[in-house]
Amino acid sequence: GFKYDDATTEIIHDVSFSIQPGQTIAIMGKTGSGKSTLSLLLTRLYDYTSGSIKIDGVELKDIQKAYLRRNIVPVLQDPFLFSKSISANILMANKKASKEEVVRAARIAAIHDTIVNFKDGYDTAVGEKGMSLSGGQKQRVAIARTIISNAPVIIFDDSLSAVDTETDLAIRQNLKELEKDTTTLIITHRVSTARDADLIVVLEDGKVAEMGKHEELTKRPGLYQRIAEIQGKMA
Repeated sequence: GFKYDDATTEIIHDVSFSIQPGQTIAIMGKTGSGKSTLSLLLTRLYDYTSGSIKIDGVELKDIQKAYLRRNIVPVLQDPFLFSKSISANILMANKKASKEEVVRAARIAAIHDTIVNFKDGYDTAVGEKGMSLSGGQKQRVAIARTIISNAPVIIFDDSLSAVDTETDLAIRQNLKELEKDTTTLIITHRVSTARDADLIVVLEDGKVAEMGKHEELTKRPGLYQRIAEIQGKMA
């Protein structure tokens, strides 16, 4: 559970689930349901106020923050890019990486083809905060930067929201290259993004409302089924 210092009630409570190494977990729910707060707890930007979070049996609060943040890396919805080249931005997460590794990460993030079509390719300057790139392009460069870090746990915090569903699918399929070594949490509003996850956790009012695979949840009356029906009609 978690509550802010000046709050009397927890905004996350009774949340419990397990993630196995190499799995892809999707976290879904309405705005304000506690999805992003979970990612903040995992990287210890906030510390949980009740209960326990363990990684390989080790209590999260016993793990140094610097070590934790090298190994659990979030990709944010609005990522920050430096006023440098695309290549330099990707290399920020692993300055020892080779050019081939940069290209591989960009391919997995479905941004390579876009980059090579720029006049200066990987040497293209992105401007302050990445202003010369679209929202979706910034997100994909940030994904490539995270991939090249070789972190064992990656959190996509609504970081596929600015790309179209076709690119979203391509990125998720490409990420399967990493699955044996990488545990992935995807925080999303899209059923299309969550559907292939090994486990979908649906949050409502700060607690787990449903848990299961896409096929199970679409057959079970509940929030996930309602979201799937609404988004299906909008497709």
